[in-house]
Amino acid sequence: MAKKQKGINPDLEEAISKMLKEVMTDPMASITDKTKVIDRALKLEAIKLKMEFDEWGAGFANVDEEDE
Repeated sequence: MAKKQKGINPDLEEAISKMLKEVMTDPMASITDKTKVIDRALKLEAIKLKMEFDEWGAGFANVDEEDE
């Protein structure tokens, strides 16, 4: 059994990148089409940034409560 790859699937990254280039240069693509593709690309980038920080959000689970 192959080891599960950590991170974003490179094929997915490539597909989104290709789609972004194609839609942005397509004169028939609507502004809505372009906005949707940009949104997907931005979401992918946000996920990649979160993955860079392994402890992202971990601090919320370890909040020390002060005695009152």
